[in-house]
Amino acid sequence: MLPADIPQTDHLLELVEMRGIPSITISLPSSPVPADHERIRLQLRDLIDDADRQAKETSVGRPEREAAIARLRSVLDDDDFWTHQSRSLVLLASAERLETFRLANRLTARATVSDRFDTGPLLRAVTFPRRAFVVQISRGGARLTEFGADHGLAERDLSLPSDHGLILEEADNGGHADFPRPQGSTGDRLERERFCRVVQDEVVRIVPRDIPVILCVSTDLEPAYRAVNTHPALLEPAIDAHPDSLGDDDLEERARSILDRHEEDVLAAWRERFGSLEAQGLATTSLDDVAVAASNAAIDELLFDLESETEGTIDDRGRLERAETPGPDSTVLVDEIAARVLRTGGTVRAARGDDMIAGSPVAATLRFPLDQMAT
Repeated sequence: MLPADIPQTDHLLELVEMRGIPSITISLPSSPVPADHERIRLQLRDLIDDADRQAKETSVGRPEREAAIARLRSVLDDDDFWTHQSRSLVLLASAERLETFRLANRLTARATVSDRFDTGPLLRAVTFPRRAFVVQISRGGARLTEFGADHGLAERDLSLPSDHGLILEEADNGGHADFPRPQGSTGDRLERERFCRVVQDEVVRIVPRDIPVILCVSTDLEPAYRAVNTHPALLEPAIDAHPDSLGDDDLEERARSILDRHEEDVLAAWRERFGSLEAQGLATTSLDDVAVAASNAAIDELLFDLESETEGTIDDRGRLERAETPGPDSTVLVDEIAARVLRTGGTVRAARGDDMIAGSPVAATLRFPLDQMAT
């Protein structure tokens, strides 16, 4: 499994809101293959040197600069840290703290020094998970796997009781089972539900409430699992095959197809709702208007283009200025807008450019009309 360190929203917002000089952000492609780690360490060393040079060109004091750089260099010698890697690394360092994140998506190598961290890669990982879990259940056992936008199936351990399989097993002991069995169809149903509930409880413990769950379950057990399910994101279509008959490649392909259809349905419903609200003055695709709305706690839901790289600044009232060239004082505009929406309790979802509305990098539904906002 590719390790990933996806921050919770409150932690992400804490990092977004931090201010201090120097705030150093380093991102670089990594690899889960141990043979690649020495090469990646060398690249990280070069990026730390680059960050040190940038910091020397600012007004940051020498003690603060040296403390932040020392925190970054400590990663180079941390063998435990390098034991498990993913496709990318993000390091955030200041004189007082160091945060490291392993991400499954591919990032470009970059070092920046500013008065705030570049949290864009983390924000996009949170708002564009393209992630789901697959629950396989048959009389032969249970299995939980996960896949994401940039990695295939990875197994997650289920802590099932050692006698779990015996719940459905009739022992050859003269007609008596190892567990007392109620007779008739009702009794059989109750035992199937009991068998599934043990698995379902583990699924709920492991899978975040907002991440979809897809079933691949034998025909006799699917009604039982759905009857006991408490996970709010269990999808209605199940994989139409016996769980013991599929290899991982086939399982992943079928699961991704179900997730794609689900996300298409969600986006289509959102587009329809957007159109209705836009006619009432409660939705917009104007980047300038969305920046103002985000700064006035007026956005209910935001869809933003995760491929947008336009940089600039947004003041406290939401007035937006595009930067001619990126610099330490500018930020990716859609990232800043998304952070402001999250900070004010709105919902944020990233999408690829082809899924955006009217070619705009943003689309937002509003809590109140634009003319009621302070500008």
